[in-house]
Amino acid sequence: MSARVARISLAPVKALGLVHPDEVELGADGVVGNRRFLLYDEDGRLYNGKRDGSMVQIRPEWDEATRRLALAFPDGERVDGIVELGEQVVTNMYGYQLPSRLVRGPWQEAISRFVGRPLLLLWADDGAVDRARRGGSVSLVSRASLERLREEAGADAPVDGRRFRMLFEIDGVAAHEEDEWLGEHVQLGGATIVLNGDVGRCVVTSHDPDTGVTDLDTLGTLARYRPEGAAERLPFGVYGSVVVPGRVRVGDSVRA
Repeated sequence: MSARVARISLAPVKALGLVHPDEVELGADGVVGNRRFLLYDEDGRLYNGKRDGSMVQIRPEWDEATRRLALAFPDGERVDGIVELGEQVVTNMYGYQLPSRLVRGPWQEAISRFVGRPLLLLWADDGAVDRARRGGSVSLVSRASLERLREEAGADAPVDGRRFRMLFEIDGVAAHEEDEWLGEHVQLGGATIVLNGDVGRCVVTSHDPDTGVTDLDTLGTLARYRPEGAAERLPFGVYGSVVVPGRVRVGDSVRA
């Protein structure tokens, strides 16, 4: 079987549920609108899935062109409207400044009620993809790697790739074959990327991607069978940057 794109995952709001479009346009800086919003607590600290995994239960819908944001909560509440931006703020994310703006509207209050504490919902001017400053606006993992992780963990059920919140899941390659592509150009549909590093993993990957409840020891498993990577510890999947922009669809070929 030839390699192909099996799933596309975006996070309009960092730490909330993922959306899965059939196609995306890869620009020079990745997918516009991916990680467009993020959350901070009253102390100015990033509020993410490491701190509250249950936020994946909130399902976002985001239209970058119209700026319509809808959030569906597990109790049936739906908060919907057009985003208006407030004053500019500069926040710190993983050691670097992230130009952002306050978001006006009902979403912040609704999320705060859900988590049980006041949060700020911010618009990230350039998006808030974790490794974008290090050449990581794009990420991918293979389904064969997910299966290898299942085997190593001794799990009965398949490991859901959504745990890893990667932009692309690919099929038709060997387990961890993507690691061998570091430094190489990879064609995904109509776009070409270059892979710059491997992605070290955190506790979020141990969470069920629908509930946020811890149910799989991903970190312990990675520590046993692949503790060190080319760039980061406990690696699983790879990241890269866009060389040739273009459209990528589910089912498109992947060529390294």
